[in-house]
Amino acid sequence: MSYEYTAIRIDRVGHVAEVVLDNPDKLNAMAPVFFEDIKAAFEEIDADPEIRVAILWAEGRHFTAGLDLKASSSSIGSSEERTAKKNYDLYKHILHLQDCISAPEKCRKPVIAAVHGLCIGGGVDLSTACDLRLCTSDAAFAIHETKIAIVADVGTLQRITNIVGKGVAREMAYTGKRYPADRALQSGLVNEVYDDKDALLAGARAMAEEIAANSPLAVQGTKEVLNYSDEHTTAEGLDYIAQWNSSFLHTKDLKEAITAFMEKREPTFTGE
Repeated sequence: MSYEYTAIRIDRVGHVAEVVLDNPDKLNAMAPVFFEDIKAAFEEIDADPEIRVAILWAEGRHFTAGLDLKASSSSIGSSEERTAKKNYDLYKHILHLQDCISAPEKCRKPVIAAVHGLCIGGGVDLSTACDLRLCTSDAAFAIHETKIAIVADVGTLQRITNIVGKGVAREMAYTGKRYPADRALQSGLVNEVYDDKDALLAGARAMAEEIAANSPLAVQGTKEVLNYSDEHTTAEGLDYIAQWNSSFLHTKDLKEAITAFMEKREPTFTGE
């Protein structure tokens, strides 16, 4: 039986899947089921050979208000009831949430986050796990956890410095203040800023189609190598790509690329 989504939906158009946060009445706040949905969605996309790129966007006024504190309070518990076992259970629960939020990063297909309105707390965790981010001019990002007495624990602090640099990352994390679209663009948190949500989605879809037109094997291999290189030295990254291409270079897509070049036409890639 297929997974039934509660807080999101998946729309498919050709080789592009759109993962849509679909609980606008609650500002797409992240209740426990949200995390399960995100993990399932990107595992489904990863396993679908027809999908080459994914876009992550949201219905309603905002991308997400972050963690649903009321719905999540039972898993957090209170300081008065802490025991070693409950502390260990919370540790395992946090690891599980981290695994869910890391799903876009682990997905072999590139993921474009298209953010409008507020992207708070867990929204920054989720968007920084994507390959790149686009946003509207009214968007604002906030590592909000310090304002509610929490250390962000599901991915932002591990990813944000590599994206925006040390100074900006620490300013965002320590202050918890909202970071507007113009500064997000300036710092590299987003690649492009659009006037409104319609323009944002049009831009994200155009980028997705451009990526999907390339060899899916090459694109997925490139993501794998980039992710590896983020965590290793240059020398280790060079050795890894040498091993990768010695194993995966000779494909039907490569032959098609060469043939199309000789015939002066656009190639048609099949992922073989």
